[in-house]
Amino acid sequence: MHADLRSDTITRPTPQMLDAMMQAKVGDDVFGEDPTINELQEFASALFGKEAALFCSSGTLTNQIAINLHTRPGDEVICSDLAHVYLYEGGGIARNSGCSVRLLSGDRGRINAEDVHDAVNRRQDAHLAWTSLVCLEDTVNKGGGSIYDPNEILRIRKVCDAHGLKLHLDGARVFNALVEKEMNWKAYAAPFDTISICLSKGLGAPVGSLLLGDAASIAKARRVRKVMGGGMRQAGFLAAAGIYALKHHIDRLKEDHANARTIGQYLNELAWVEEVLPIETNIVIAKIREPRTAEQAVRHLMSNGIHCFAFGKDKIRMVTHLDFGKEQMAWFEENIRSEWKD
Repeated sequence: MHADLRSDTITRPTPQMLDAMMQAKVGDDVFGEDPTINELQEFASALFGKEAALFCSSGTLTNQIAINLHTRPGDEVICSDLAHVYLYEGGGIARNSGCSVRLLSGDRGRINAEDVHDAVNRRQDAHLAWTSLVCLEDTVNKGGGSIYDPNEILRIRKVCDAHGLKLHLDGARVFNALVEKEMNWKAYAAPFDTISICLSKGLGAPVGSLLLGDAASIAKARRVRKVMGGGMRQAGFLAAAGIYALKHHIDRLKEDHANARTIGQYLNELAWVEEVLPIETNIVIAKIREPRTAEQAVRHLMSNGIHCFAFGKDKIRMVTHLDFGKEQMAWFEENIRSEWKD
C-alpha cells in the first residue's frame, strides 16, 4: 500500500461512474450530435448561470481557447506571476494567441483590483501593447489552493468594465472554493466573461474540462477548438463521467479539505519542515528546512510509501483527492514520522 498525494488528477473512475460511462448514448460531437456531451454542456452552463458550454479534453485547452477568443495578436494579458496559464501551459499565450503577458505579484497568487488598474497600458500610447484580458485562477494551485474573495473579483470586474477588458476564470479547482466558502455559484460566476471548469481533478472524472460563457462566445470557441485540433467524435462516454461527477462528487470535496488540514498538522510536527502554508482547500505546501531540499524530501517520503511533488527548490506539494480515504490517511500517519536516513 502507499499514499499517492502527487495530484488530484490521479484518481480513477468509481464503479458507479464506469457504469454511467458504459450506458452513455453517443454521436458525433463535431457535428453537434452527441447527446451526452450536449447534456453535459447544458447541465454545466445552467449550474453557473451561463448561456452555453463547450466540452474539451483539458483545462489547458479551455484556457487557451478563452485567451484566443478575447485577444488579438500583439495584445497583452494581465495575470498573476503564479498563474497556471502563464507557468504551466507551455507558453500557450504567446504561441497560440501571439500575446504578451503583464505579471502581477499578489497574495498567494490572488491579484487585486488596484494592481490590475495600474497594469492597464495607456490606450493613447502606440508604443505599448493593447491590454485586452485579465485572467484569474481560483483556487490558485501555486498559492496552495488559496481562494479569492468574491468581493475582490467584483472590484476587478469594475476595472475591466472601465477599460474595456474581458475577464476569464481558470477554475480548474473552482468547486473546491465554492464548496469551502458555500458560495452561490451563479452570483460567483456572473462577473466572468468565460469560465473554465475541470472535471478530472477534485471531481474524479478521467478526463475533461468545460468552457462556459455566452452563446456567441461559445460558438466562436467551437471554431477555435477545431483549429487547435480539439474536436472529438463519440466522446459522450467521457461526458457521462463528467455528468456523474457533477451530480455526485461536489459536496464530498470538504472531505478532501479536512484531510489536507490533517496532513498539514502532521507535517508541522516534523523537524525537517520549516512551515506549512495556510491550508484553505485540498492543497498542502510545506517548506523544507535547510540544508535539506525539496527533492531530498520527495525521495525520503517516497521510500516510505508517500508520493508527492517538489514545488521549487525548498517546497513540496501534497494534494488530497477522491482516492485518498481513511486507509490512506492511516498509512500516511504511520509512515510520515519515519526516520530520515541521509
